[in-house]
Amino acid sequence: MAVEAVAARLGRAADVVAEIIRLSEVSKVYGSGDATVNAVDDVTLSVREGDFLAVMGPSGSGKSTLMHILGCLDVPTSGEYRFAGEDVSRMNERELASIRNRRIGFVFQQFHLLSSMSAWRNVELPLLYRSARDRRQMAMNALTQVGLATRVQHRPNQLSGGQQQRVAIARALVTDPTMILADEPTGNLDSKASREVLDILRGLNASGHTIILITHDPNVAGVAERVVEMADGRLAERIAA
Repeated sequence: MAVEAVAARLGRAADVVAEIIRLSEVSKVYGSGDATVNAVDDVTLSVREGDFLAVMGPSGSGKSTLMHILGCLDVPTSGEYRFAGEDVSRMNERELASIRNRRIGFVFQQFHLLSSMSAWRNVELPLLYRSARDRRQMAMNALTQVGLATRVQHRPNQLSGGQQQRVAIARALVTDPTMILADEPTGNLDSKASREVLDILRGLNASGHTIILITHDPNVAGVAERVVEMADGRLAERIAA
């Protein structure tokens, strides 16, 4: 076989391995007849290992529905979704739950921390669904990554909003996920805390983590390497100037 042909084969194999997400003509439809809503409309998207992608759009654009599909919280009505090579678009709830727990780290606008638990206990929670050893140490390591090594025993009401979001990021990190999905992570924060959280996400991406950021704010989206914009359920990639 010619050297060029071997190189081409190896290149194609590397592309397959490096691709984390592939959406092919994915749609999500609610209702029927005159009440039909195409929340996501014929979306095709590829995300590679190590990408930092922002999905930007106003309320009602379809970005939240797309986030639910990307996070395996919902399945498309039509089209195909492959996550790390696996077809998840037709998985049942048990299989989707396994993907969410083991391969996706979630960061939400509302933090979703348990008020009765310390920071490290909150971070430990995803590990309870698997037989992980050294859960406390893994939680401590994740909190250290986000700059909260001295706050591990603090409960959420003893932390600022920015610190609570950093606990949530540590919780997303603790399972060593394939992808981190951040939904409006700065939506409840002041400008200083927002910058700190975005700096952490940039640092995680620089260390090799694949990150998808959902936002309505173009300034927040600007920290990502790629930006796609949603409107009326459709997706268009912003071309850098």
